[in-house]
Amino acid sequence: MTQSSPQQRLVDEYFHGFRESDHARVLATLTDDVEWVIHGHRTTVGKAEFDGEIENPAFSGSPDLRVDRVIEAGAVVVTTGEGRGVHREHGPFHFAFNDLFTFRDGLISRVDSYVVPLG
Repeated sequence: MTQSSPQQRLVDEYFHGFRESDHARVLATLTDDVEWVIHGHRTTVGKAEFDGEIENPAFSGSPDLRVDRVIEAGAVVVTTGEGRGVHREHGPFHFAFNDLFTFRDGLISRVDSYVVPLG
């Protein structure tokens, strides 16, 4: 079994924080000027805006996130997986995701998220 890198461990910490809706845990993995681009949806800049998306008001509860693949190249860690959540108006939401985490000074400075709804 391969050892994970410090960057991969930080991404794992990020996902654990999201699964538990633990804002402090997620925010501790990020630079102060973090940028989160949720392609086709919105872009947040800075920890305060990012914090508002950790528990998006359109959803209830914490998401169930399963990371299937992790690839690292230099300052970028790429993850793919599937998730489930509950949308307040539309009910259960099943999706595939791809997140690219860009690092600076040992923290996540940018997240590019691609989310595709699944049947």
